[in-house]
Amino acid sequence: MNKIDIIPAIDLIDAKCVRLSQGDYNTKKIYNEDPLEVAKEFEDAGIRRLHLVDLDGAKAGHIINHKVLERIANKTNLIIDFGGGLKTTKDLNIAFESGAAMITGGSIAIKNPAEFEGWLATYGSDKIILGADAKDGNIAVTGWLEETNEKLIPYIKNYFAKGITKVICTDISKDGMLQGPSTDLYKEILVEMPDLYLVASGGVSCLEDIEQLALAKVSAVIFGKAIYEGRVTLKELRRFL
Repeated sequence: MNKIDIIPAIDLIDAKCVRLSQGDYNTKKIYNEDPLEVAKEFEDAGIRRLHLVDLDGAKAGHIINHKVLERIANKTNLIIDFGGGLKTTKDLNIAFESGAAMITGGSIAIKNPAEFEGWLATYGSDKIILGADAKDGNIAVTGWLEETNEKLIPYIKNYFAKGITKVICTDISKDGMLQGPSTDLYKEILVEMPDLYLVASGGVSCLEDIEQLALAKVSAVIFGKAIYEGRVTLKELRRFL
């Protein structure tokens, strides 16, 4: 089987570990009051990567939960990519100073491309990930509260041409629904850009979903609810690690 990197997600609201369905803040479900506890469980299971999302920050338009990032970075060896509300270089610096190894830029990449491209030039494609979240084939921003007219694949291609090498792509209709990921969409993206480090996000409901993504040559997968709801156990994930 093709190798696929396993990246569990911790989404933060009020410094707690939560999940939403389809990005709807009204569907919030708290899974743990202490995200560090969750991160340590992941690390103990042999996981090396973590996707940490500041949902408060995504809504507010600036970084909020950086103290949680700092705690997890100081008390684990997880390689953390951090996103949500990073709109300014000041926010970016706070994220890196708090221990993020990489950051994900979503809304900023579409609303202020000059700033985002500046980050890419300064920090390089190893540290700057493009967050490309799609609803009905169009890019959505601001914690998915706002749709744009930008078509997903041309949008990614444009940034790929500018030096982006890593993209986290979420099909919002699938996120948190436990109904399977958009594997066909990811195949379509990889036909256009076979060298892209493509991270699938949203919809994973079982081990077979991860196997299908690996067969499709997707580089990595982010998921959370499947773990929190017991659909996929940390023990089962060891075969991918």
